[in-house]
Amino acid sequence: MIISQIEVGNFRKLHAARIDLSQEKTVFVGANNSGKTSAMTALRRFLVEPREFSVTDFTLSNWSRINAFGDAWEKGDDHPAPALIVAEAEAASEIQELNDDEPIPNFFDFLPHIDVWLDVADGEMHYVRPLIPTLDWESGLLGVRLRFEPDDLQIIRNEYCVLRKRNSETIAQASFGGEQVEVALWPETLMDFLERRIGRFFRIKPYLLDPNKLVDPIEGVAHPQALSAGAEHLEKNPLEGLIRVNEINAQRGLGQQVANRVANGDGAETSETRGGKKLSTQLRSYYDKHLDPTDTPELDDLKALQALSGARRAFDDRLTVCFANALKELEFLGYPGVTDPKLRIATNIRLQDGLNHASAVQYHIPSTTVGAPGTLPEDSNGLGYQNLVSMVFALMSFRDGWMKVGKAGLDPTSAHRFPPPLHLVLIEEPEAHLHAQVQQVFMKHAFKVLRNHDQLMDSKHLRTQLVVSTHSSHIAHSSDFESLRYFRRLPASRSQEVPTACVINLKNMFGPDDKTGRFVKRYLKATHCDLFFADGAVLIEGSAERILVPHFVETRREFEYLRHCYISWLEIGGSHAHRLRSLIEHLGLITLIITDLDAKDPSTGKAVAPRLGDSQEARNETLRNWIPAITGVDDLVGLSEDEKVKTYASGFSVRSAYQTPVTASFNGTEVEALSYTFEDALFFKNIPFFRSYNGTGLGARYKKSLTEAPTFDDLVSRIRTDIAKSEKAEFALNILYDDEKNELLVPDYIASGLTWLTDKLRVTEESLAPKSKQVA
Repeated sequence: MIISQIEVGNFRKLHAARIDLSQEKTVFVGANNSGKTSAMTALRRFLVEPREFSVTDFTLSNWSRINAFGDAWEKGDDHPAPALIVAEAEAASEIQELNDDEPIPNFFDFLPHIDVWLDVADGEMHYVRPLIPTLDWESGLLGVRLRFEPDDLQIIRNEYCVLRKRNSETIAQASFGGEQVEVALWPETLMDFLERRIGRFFRIKPYLLDPNKLVDPIEGVAHPQALSAGAEHLEKNPLEGLIRVNEINAQRGLGQQVANRVANGDGAETSETRGGKKLSTQLRSYYDKHLDPTDTPELDDLKALQALSGARRAFDDRLTVCFANALKELEFLGYPGVTDPKLRIATNIRLQDGLNHASAVQYHIPSTTVGAPGTLPEDSNGLGYQNLVSMVFALMSFRDGWMKVGKAGLDPTSAHRFPPPLHLVLIEEPEAHLHAQVQQVFMKHAFKVLRNHDQLMDSKHLRTQLVVSTHSSHIAHSSDFESLRYFRRLPASRSQEVPTACVINLKNMFGPDDKTGRFVKRYLKATHCDLFFADGAVLIEGSAERILVPHFVETRREFEYLRHCYISWLEIGGSHAHRLRSLIEHLGLITLIITDLDAKDPSTGKAVAPRLGDSQEARNETLRNWIPAITGVDDLVGLSEDEKVKTYASGFSVRSAYQTPVTASFNGTEVEALSYTFEDALFFKNIPFFRSYNGTGLGARYKKSLTEAPTFDDLVSRIRTDIAKSEKAEFALNILYDDEKNELLVPDYIASGLTWLTDKLRVTEESLAPKSKQVA
């Protein structure tokens, strides 16, 4: 049995999102403010600590809808009109006329919930009896919805209306100097009321779901099944005793603290505070639960207890002698009196107190110097090492707590003597303070640590599922492609007035035998997977462009905005850029493709220099089959800039940028040139620069050709021969090290592409607002 998937609804940025969980490890990836934290927090709120719920956990677009119910209650209506639910301010002008067939709004449809779907195998029915929907069910999916809702909505309605009426009467009666008082009194809206009352009126209620009504997401947006109007909640959460949840959250105190959150589903432990703990405190907690010899002592513990008792008596005797004079001096002050109890000094020594100090955990330092200290306390080590040790020890503690190792398994008061069949472990941003290599090592071994127990190993009855959220391309790189879940930002729309997010399961992007899928997976493995965390992407055909185009962005004022964005630069041949199409479309990532206008003779199929009027075709598969999906060279060259863009229904765009005719000056004459590579496009745009070039390699050949060519046609022929004989990456590096490199002009097709990318990212920032604006 495993958790197959969860569907999160109306929780922060996740208005309706399905997250499929892998059998072992699932890794959440995505750009900043894409919903990863919302997903981890939702799991925490519903499965670990529901008492931390607040109104800020409600999806912002639902606030106006919930407030509409408060307005309707004040008017004496049970529900607001469906059209009014869309609601307030600027959206009001777009509201359509109310249709008779529109459903009546239901207050509970806008409340946070999470649907947990379990995949149950044959022979595991005894674990899930409360979840079985029908008598003929034998195995497969079972679902339960946990919804954060009021115990009695009528009580909320009554109290809210009473408060609002009282405030109106108070304001109506108040006046100063004959002028009416205008002041805002709490509560101004229903959400304002719930902000203070949510802990009193709301709790989590479980509902059974119908596996036959489970539907797939559409373009990443989930469609959780609607509960019937008369659906009754279960009295007890059926997941209690079924799933144990542990968490290491992102706030770990610079490597010195780790938050250990424990779901109280098995009745064995209570949840601990979220502040975090140093490693020495973790050790003491582990000792208390699993090793303490005073807790249900065994024969092997008696020797330690005997030694402790002897040490305590010897210490007490010594204290009595040491404090004798001080106590006698105290008696001269009249205390203690005849009837007062006498003072006595005694100790209460516990073995675990030895772990309750700053130097309880020490690191051994090998040294050849005589007299050098052999150990240092834990705070003396690097933050990365502290964080790694702390997280690994936390994982061991989670595992041993689940399996009731040591004393924890001997507690006769435990509500459940057997471990729950599922262990869900959540880790937020494990990369904090860890070197890149250590991040990859941690991801490879974390799951092994959680399964390192005799009863686990290859067990199919006790399952562990690890969920990690990360911003690290190194962690994504070390994870299987099938385990990645991409959180995609969605812009605001009429139905959702604020930005939300959906989740893309990369496992289902390609078929099992898809060659393109295998290529993409291998390609991303060869890179650092930063594509999953980017604001936008630039696909570049050659090595020279990969070196010089980012330099143009870093040094040109017109591209300054791009320097403040997270751009993923991917060097991929023009014949392969189209292979990333499915990935780019699933990620919904704004993408610029800088490629070459490759031409071929339509009759022979051989590559030729591009020439207008010769009925040539493009060899470039990206231009032929993706963007702009045109084969003729004449047609490609004649397109406007807007026609090189493909905009998708979900709001993102992809644009191709390729060579077009440019005007060059040769021997005082203006001539038109049609480039076919980045290198000759750069040359034609910068003829004066190369006339005075003092470097080596291809740049030197350009200078020589400019000197020797009698005509422009001869120059074009020489330049193409020069390019064919040269190493392009070497040419780019020579340019990069030239003192006059900043005088280079950017080829027109690249400049227009980067300008388009700048404009698109500006619009995206305004709609999603993922970060503060750094450029006016």
